[in-house]
Amino acid sequence: MTTDVPAVLEAWGCPDATITPIHVGLINLTFQIDAPGGRFVLQRLHPVFRGEVNQDIFAITQHLVRKGIPTPTVVPTRSGQLWHDASDGSWRMLTWLPQALVLAPTTAQFKSAGALVGRFHEALLDLEHSFVFSRPGAHDTAAHLARLEAALDTHRDHRDRDQIAPIAEGILAHALPAIPALPARIIHGDLKISNVLFDGDRAHALIDLDTLQHGTIAIEIGDALRSWCNRAGEDVRAAAVDETVFAAATGGYVRAARDWLTEGEIHSIVPGFETIALELASRFCLDAFEERYFRWDPERFASAAEHNRVRAEGQLTYARDIAKRRRTLEGHLRSLTST
Repeated sequence: MTTDVPAVLEAWGCPDATITPIHVGLINLTFQIDAPGGRFVLQRLHPVFRGEVNQDIFAITQHLVRKGIPTPTVVPTRSGQLWHDASDGSWRMLTWLPQALVLAPTTAQFKSAGALVGRFHEALLDLEHSFVFSRPGAHDTAAHLARLEAALDTHRDHRDRDQIAPIAEGILAHALPAIPALPARIIHGDLKISNVLFDGDRAHALIDLDTLQHGTIAIEIGDALRSWCNRAGEDVRAAAVDETVFAAATGGYVRAARDWLTEGEIHSIVPGFETIALELASRFCLDAFEERYFRWDPERFASAAEHNRVRAEGQLTYARDIAKRRRTLEGHLRSLTST
């Protein structure tokens, strides 16, 4: 369906605004809007998100603003709605934050990003919020592994089974460390580095807030480290931990959050890191069989199955590398709490 962006902008009273497509993430369709009232971000939400998610974003970002944390906020339509339903989906407008995305941060930038996440979490400690929209089970690792195990039986006739099955078996055989019961916090839910805005070396704000949810520090920081500490990216067969990035990011985070972070939460970071890497390996491996969820690159790979097989193998090697380095990584964290 062709998107009639000027017609959508009627809801905000600026159909004649200058419209520039931008590529912030892989999920929502995003535009820069230059209107008489200023510059804004306009997004069409992916179907996995309902318009009601903006009620959560509005409530939480208003709280962040009161705490002095820079954040994009929802701009209501002329009729006071937090989103606009069009024939092709739900649309929202957000305030514009001018700082830049940095896809290959320096060590100093990773340290600042960790500190920003710590301040973000601290600002939300006193907010009691019941989420209107949620996606339960997003990080139910046991359920993801169970689906992969079932797929091994279901997809016995898959054309690439001989290449996919050994990876799946390796994922299912990997012994994860235990994560204890932890406090539920309001977390961002998707801290890949492209969701961090920088102003020079300083991490300035977090964007892409559709995944706000109640969760644990093990999952939140584990997911961030899974993204940040793998310099090779997700489209490779082998990945390893960049310990310099790990030390910088966790140093920034723990020092910023030290006044409220529990010992259990600190000690859960490395198990969470390993768990999220294996969980993503299982999700990629499942989609190597199913070929229906993750986007794939037809210029580099012959099929979605091949691309996801490479991704799954890469994340499995990453989880194994984290396991090999557990003592060293935990030593980094102990050094932060002993000074």
